[in-house]
Amino acid sequence: MDHLSQFVIALIASVSILTIILATDLGCRRVTNMRMLRSVLAVAVIIAIFVHSFPTSGNAPSFQLIGVGVGVICGLIAGALLPAHRGDDGQIYTRGGFGYALVWLVLSSARVLFAYGAEHWFAEDLIRFSIENELSGPDVYANAFVFMSLAMVLTRTAVLVAKRRRIRLSPAEPAAPGERAAAV
Repeated sequence: MDHLSQFVIALIASVSILTIILATDLGCRRVTNMRMLRSVLAVAVIIAIFVHSFPTSGNAPSFQLIGVGVGVICGLIAGALLPAHRGDDGQIYTRGGFGYALVWLVLSSARVLFAYGAEHWFAEDLIRFSIENELSGPDVYANAFVFMSLAMVLTRTAVLVAKRRRIRLSPAEPAAPGERAAAV
């Protein structure tokens, strides 16, 4: 996969993660361990395929940590847009809607757009920025985006685990016929 451009790598990674997340979370879905694990495994596979090095010179580690931080913040936002509730059957469910999908779509599109722009629109400016800020090459940017995706998925998963735990520990309120328990 070394012959693929950063744009193609970003496109494959972003579309893969976006597809799995939206297929797993849109609509009313039961919260299961496998559901949460599937997303984490998808990102782990993406990392194994596309992260070839871990630049450590200059400001590269800090830049990659910024990617992780942005991913955590975005994961918290996505998790907040994924309300959870106890269903009539006693199981825990989430309901992913338009806002949730929009967060993932915007961030995935931004990663792909940045990768395209880095190759076609602002390559010279990016090189200059990298030199001025002691960032060592395109792997720094690719890694930051992949780590951002991983952090976002892991944070969203942690939010789901916390919501599931909170609902499980709360007393089950009998719902009126046809009525769901309040979303968390």
